Amino acid sequence: MGVLNVTPDSFSDGGQFVDHAAALRGAERMLAAGASLIDLGGESTRPGATPVPADEELRRVLPLVRELLKIGAIVSIDTRKPEVMRACIDAGVHMVNDVGALRAPGALDIVAGSDVAVCLMHMQGEPLTMQREPRYSDVVAEVRAFLQQRVAASRTAGMAGARLLIDPGFGFGKTVTHNLDLLRGLPTLAADGVPILVGLSRKSMLATLTGRAVEQRLAGSLALAIAALEGGARIIRCHDVAETVDAIRVWTAFRGDATANDRGG
Repeated sequence: MGVLNVTPDSFSDGGQFVDHAAALRGAERMLAAGASLIDLGGESTRPGATPVPADEELRRVLPLVRELLKIGAIVSIDTRKPEVMRACIDAGVHMVNDVGALRAPGALDIVAGSDVAVCLMHMQGEPLTMQREPRYSDVVAEVRAFLQQRVAASRTAGMAGARLLIDPGFGFGKTVTHNLDLLRGLPTLAADGVPILVGLSRKSMLATLTGRAVEQRLAGSLALAIAALEGGARIIRCHDVAETVDAIRVWTAFRGDATANDRGG
């Protein structure tokens, strides 16, 4: 999954794709490099980020949704807002990627009334404050229980299991220790049988682990991607698509597992 943020303030690529022509070229490069789908976001959810109005988010993403669909891309819309979900679903997106796990009023009904896939993510708190003092007694057990509850709510609302994915939310209200515990605990989450999407690319935990600036975190990102695949992740959300695809191909060959080609996009 290639990351395409059309925002001025995203932690890694903020401002890079604000111009729609540049964003479309970026998506085309990702697809050519082997991305299976594009995750389009019009609001930053980095730690400390403030929300943007729904009309501004739509102004940023809706024209690009249409352009991406014209070139045959599989499109995921990264949003927490029901209004944005509805407009993008009506425009033809294939998936909603919601860091709020469809908890906003109306979000569950909007997605349930469509045929799109959805990724339900765990986040402790809100982006503006989530990294101030995250606490867990058992991060793997608590994240698993939350995701199980959101999957159950989605199924009760009428969504088939094949439409559902989960994301443990690395860096969303978690310390580095929490993130590493979750990474080690992925097999526990995978045991519930819902495909796992992970977003570890260029995350700030790599600054702690390697001391590298955001533009120097490729090697660390690839190491985390392979660790996630070993734990059972099925989709890798990443900024550096070509390099991540190469890493997945090598890992797949090493594993001798033809079905692993489905993992990571």
